[in-house]
Amino acid sequence: MGKILYLSEVRDFIAGLLTNIVDDEHVYSGIMEDKQEMSIGVYNQKRGTPKLTAVGANPSYSRKAVSVLVHWNKSPKQTERAAAAVYAAIERAGRTKAGANNILFVKMTTEEAVDVGTDDNGVFEMVIEFDIYYERQDTK
Repeated sequence: MGKILYLSEVRDFIAGLLTNIVDDEHVYSGIMEDKQEMSIGVYNQKRGTPKLTAVGANPSYSRKAVSVLVHWNKSPKQTERAAAAVYAAIERAGRTKAGANNILFVKMTTEEAVDVGTDDNGVFEMVIEFDIYYERQDTK
């Protein structure tokens, strides 16, 4: 059985990538408390991803499907630019760590951040979806 990559570890991984874009305390996992402007939410993707299977053996890696919400401000232009910077930072992530897990690579599943409109307060939001491939750590 491989080690699970927890959402809280993904949140810390993402926050580490975005130090020049957003303050650590404005990166959330699972829920965005108070929905402050210029915040990032990290979520498990709602779409199902097929289970990874290898013929004849267990794969040496696992995958976690992640969705990042860029909840920025009331300017669509500034929100789009912030989302593009977040997308680029995630896309550039190479081999690194998230918690105790070795990240092998990040595969973006959309060409760019997707505009999802505004929240009830008129704050523009964009979503970035990607898969994190990480090394399995067997715990025998």
